[in-house]
Amino acid sequence: MSLKIAIPEEKAEPRITLRELWTFFGPAFVASVAYIDPGNFASNIVGGAKYGYTLLWVLLWSNAMAMLVQYLSAKLGIATGHTLPECCREHFSKPVVWLLWVGAEISAIATDLAEFLGAALGFYLLVGPYFLAHGMSRTTVMFLAALATTVFVFLLLALKQRGFRHFEGVIIALVSAIGFCYAIEIFLVHPDWSQAVRGTLVPHLNHETLYIAVAMLGATVMPHVIYLHSSLMQPRLTTFVEHGVSGGANRAQAAGRLRDFRRRYLRFERIDIIFAMNGAWLINSAMLIMAAAALGGVGEGAISKLEGAHQTLGPLLGPMAQVAFAVALLCSGLSSSTIGVLAGQVVIEGFLHVKFPIYLRRLITIIPALVVIAMGLDELKVLLLSQAVLSFGIPFALVPLLMLTGKKSVMGEFCNNRATAVAGWTVAMLIIGLNCVLLWQMFTA
Repeated sequence: MSLKIAIPEEKAEPRITLRELWTFFGPAFVASVAYIDPGNFASNIVGGAKYGYTLLWVLLWSNAMAMLVQYLSAKLGIATGHTLPECCREHFSKPVVWLLWVGAEISAIATDLAEFLGAALGFYLLVGPYFLAHGMSRTTVMFLAALATTVFVFLLLALKQRGFRHFEGVIIALVSAIGFCYAIEIFLVHPDWSQAVRGTLVPHLNHETLYIAVAMLGATVMPHVIYLHSSLMQPRLTTFVEHGVSGGANRAQAAGRLRDFRRRYLRFERIDIIFAMNGAWLINSAMLIMAAAALGGVGEGAISKLEGAHQTLGPLLGPMAQVAFAVALLCSGLSSSTIGVLAGQVVIEGFLHVKFPIYLRRLITIIPALVVIAMGLDELKVLLLSQAVLSFGIPFALVPLLMLTGKKSVMGEFCNNRATAVAGWTVAMLIIGLNCVLLWQMFTA
């Protein structure tokens, strides 16, 4: 692939063309999958069904935090030409690197467990009734759904090997499908838009809503995708180094052209992040609005499981709503499970400096999910538990990211300015503090 980018000879930046912008669209959309994964389904639907529109503001502010974090991760990848785990290995001591790796691996396993379960449940909701009617048990059908999920994820990983643009295109299509499904849901439920606007703009928090609000925040800032986004920057950098720098240019000219390309690349990635993260925010908001309008007041039992929410939508809104819900969950699980595997590979290769086959990584991370399904455990409880585990992993990714992007020796001219640094550390302290509240409430409830 050749990147047709006009690198300026002078300091003036050429205008952005749609063709050039499309060339750079994709990495942030891949990262955004983590913000609409099955864990988000669980927290948003429970939050909307129990508390109506009052927690929409949490999604708005969580999205703002996510945009900043993803921007910093992308900037690190563009400025250094390395992933976050690789930078940690290079700039931190060996004991710290091993500690960060263990934390990242725990997060990767918990992430993959939740997302794999979500995809299997999506398959089950779509085709499970047919197999149940023919005498199969629910556990058996879920196990078959998990095997089908494995096959589809392997196909997506194989597509990744053929080129990053093909893979990014499929991920964008899956994200678009999730958005389309929830557009259908919103059309069917006829929400109270005045209450939705008020819930988005006016913060409302009390003792009852605190737990689910923190859970929604914890499900938004996912540690594995912080590692991954820095890796997603590398294919285009590599392509430019191979094809964009003239072979006849001297070293100073080549360095100057690469520096100009990095500036322009970061400018494109800001736009990519704005579109992708705000798209994920709209989908998350649609989940909560749908739950508030359709499931509010239907009773605690109806929302104790994602399967219960799916079954409740049929009598209320018709079979189309059920199908849209199941398809959205399936697309979410398939895309996020694939992204989880890629993130796990970035983690192990970056921290340990080893080559690890991605298909072996997928096989290893399948095992915990298959065990959970075979034991017949409650998927919603497992999803929420995985979010609690992930809350431990956020500092292992976010704090090193802020330390590295704040060092001029690492970032050069791309080092965080004072305003970015203050905003970043404020977000980190807020996320860590709120996740600590989540864990405290979970273990003392």
